[in-house]
Amino acid sequence: MLLIVPSRIVARGIEGVFNDLGEFFVEGILTDLSRTSEVRLRNMDADLIVVDPVIFDCASRASGRSRISEYSDAAVVALQTIQMEEDVWRQYDDTINIYDDPPVIIRKLRAVLSGRKDSPKAESQELSAREKEILVCVAKGMLNKEIADLYNISIYTVISHRKNITRKTGIKTVAGLTVYALLNNLIDASSIE
Repeated sequence: MLLIVPSRIVARGIEGVFNDLGEFFVEGILTDLSRTSEVRLRNMDADLIVVDPVIFDCASRASGRSRISEYSDAAVVALQTIQMEEDVWRQYDDTINIYDDPPVIIRKLRAVLSGRKDSPKAESQELSAREKEILVCVAKGMLNKEIADLYNISIYTVISHRKNITRKTGIKTVAGLTVYALLNNLIDASSIE
């Protein structure tokens, strides 16, 4: 499990509860989603992420779940520490409240993980908006460095997106990805070099 919580005190408290109950192991704690944190998120193989949506600014809270999905395909549960609009909470696999009793939290987390195991994953998952942008750039023949410069992201982020694209589509070659982009109307034939 990974915690993304801006308060280290709250994060350590949650970690202590899980350690006491022996049910879940906290692999890491992030206090934000800076570039450094995004790299850690991408490199961790957590099956469950608990996130406090206050880490996102007000404008991006409604899409916080999809932002995390760009870096991990883990189940994502929101930690409710303050009141927010219902739209914020609905995007997550479930919500736990900071005032919930530990057995309630454990039950909810078990249900989320059980639900993910019971529902078979599609062979090709839906690409995120950023992955589609990266795919278009790859299909146009751009290099990783050029893509990184275009979107003002690190080259490692581009490589990570490319790995996710390959995993989700099952396509390993640039030519295959180009055909995929053409068939899914992400690009037209005239835009390919």
